[in-house]
Amino acid sequence: METLFLYIVKSSGLIALFYIAYHFLLRKETFFTANRWYLLAGLFTSLILPWIVFTTIVWVEPTPANFDWSRLPMRPAQKESFEINWYLVLAIAYTIGIALFLVQFALDFYNLNRVLKSKTPHQQADHKFIDLKENIAPFSYFNTIVYNSSLYSKAEMESILEHEKVHSEQYHTIDVLITRFFCILFWFNPFMWLYKKAILQNLEFIADCEASKNISDKKAYQLTLLKITAHENGVVLTNHFYQSLIKKRIVMLNKNQSKKSNSWKYVLILPALIAFVFLFQMEVIAKEKNVTPKAAQAASEDVDIYKITKNTTETELKEKAATISKNYGVSVLFSNTKRNADNELTAITVELKKGNEISNNRNVNSSEAIKPFGIVITKDSNGKLNINFIEEDDKSIDKVVSTSKIVAPNAPIPADTQIYINEKKSEKAAMDALDPNEIATVNVIKNDEKKEIRIITKDYHKIGDMDEIYINGKKVSQNELDQLDQGSIDRIDVTNNFGKKGMRITTKNGTYYQEKNMPVPPAPPTPPVMKFKHPVPPVMPKAPRAPKGDPIHGDKKAWKEFEKQMDEFDAKMKKIEPQMEAFDKQMAEFDKQMEPFNKEMEVFNEKMKVFDKQMEEYTSKIEKEKK
Repeated sequence: METLFLYIVKSSGLIALFYIAYHFLLRKETFFTANRWYLLAGLFTSLILPWIVFTTIVWVEPTPANFDWSRLPMRPAQKESFEINWYLVLAIAYTIGIALFLVQFALDFYNLNRVLKSKTPHQQADHKFIDLKENIAPFSYFNTIVYNSSLYSKAEMESILEHEKVHSEQYHTIDVLITRFFCILFWFNPFMWLYKKAILQNLEFIADCEASKNISDKKAYQLTLLKITAHENGVVLTNHFYQSLIKKRIVMLNKNQSKKSNSWKYVLILPALIAFVFLFQMEVIAKEKNVTPKAAQAASEDVDIYKITKNTTETELKEKAATISKNYGVSVLFSNTKRNADNELTAITVELKKGNEISNNRNVNSSEAIKPFGIVITKDSNGKLNINFIEEDDKSIDKVVSTSKIVAPNAPIPADTQIYINEKKSEKAAMDALDPNEIATVNVIKNDEKKEIRIITKDYHKIGDMDEIYINGKKVSQNELDQLDQGSIDRIDVTNNFGKKGMRITTKNGTYYQEKNMPVPPAPPTPPVMKFKHPVPPVMPKAPRAPKGDPIHGDKKAWKEFEKQMDEFDAKMKKIEPQMEAFDKQMAEFDKQMEPFNKEMEVFNEKMKVFDKQMEEYTSKIEKEKK
């Protein structure tokens, strides 16, 4: 569930990033078609990119496979307190929101379907036309165009149909449905609703621009826009001829085409996406080096090798079993021995056992004499036992190859110890059956002279899921934690406060190990902080409202007054042109301040190339050391 919420947060952040870039850089440009694909690409990138994770493998020293339960640190037990599962609460609220918006979508689709089926459409070329009697604003849905011809003159209908044909021919309904789908998924994100508004607004700009090319009188087209504002009854899930942004549409109709050189602004989103990937989509995977038994034995204080050859007698086998049992408490049973005519061993079974804690066996059965092998028992400075079966190498008797490994605890666990595995009470046998390599954390708690052992396995909880990690009081990253030598750990405390998980680790010597030779990746540059306030566009004059009816059959005096008001409106629009130019200059200053950041990104990319080369050399070196 945490993964799902993290994905939703990342997607919401990307949606906000694309919208902010559009609002400040592209909203005033007349690249309407390019803006359409930019906005759609932003939505799908926000949906897909959080799922893409780039991994880097770092080789670290192997985690000790043995645990001395009696030597683990103890701390007073903390009383369990009631905690609200906020993830569950948020999941319920999120699901309820989606359900409500899905119901609204179904109702809107039902109302649209009822309108489309109310009358038989008239087919003309690739379009279907439906002429209704209801007072409803003209709209298009895929290749169907709906209108009320009785409300408009012939010239006005020509403008309306040209506009709606653009919506239909360019499949703008798909954009509307995609936007509605994202609004359902991200209903809680205010940027998503602003994003939807920006997409619908841009679709109207496209339709206005294309329709005006086929209409000789652009002023008549603007008059039609203003007249349609009186008909505010629209159908959702469609492209309306009327939208509540008439002033912006008229401004964009009269605005000069943007210079092609301004298209470089689309590239500015790439540094932000690169920074997002390096900050949130890079995962470092730590893999353990392979350590040969010879290296393991070198790190131990005591090493005993009990060699068995084809000439070992039954008496010698009994003596070896007795010696191992006396010195280490490990039971050794030799059975199923067979010998050839020369009294050489050809078959033998060896069983090793220490109480109920560990067991292993080795079975050799051949028609020829057995090859020499042995039992190697090592004892480290903490008193832990490592028992290995080894085979003699053909080249040298000193070189051995490990075939299996047993770990024996140094001290028994008290009978009254309570054991919990993955927060469930378990028996000692279940703990003994655990693979030490699969254990993530272990806590030993002493309470009223009773001991508790709490074990969390890697498949139940990952240390990397911690919100905060501290080693010796210093906050560290996941990469530093992966490189910590777990043999140096003295104490681990795991906390969970209101859903925020933390881990505090104390080492035996107060320091922690970190590979010094591993390359450090460069940090991406930080976007600049603007030195000026957000540019404010000039106040647009209020457009006059068209009178009822049409200029021929309506109130001629009112229409004459309306034309006079339109002339005044055009004059006001020309008057604010200097202010619009000033606003464009402020935006140019913004672009200028972004230039140093772009140069820093170029330097960063070069450093990343060097880092990649260093990582290849480092990985190659580690591979050679393993061999």
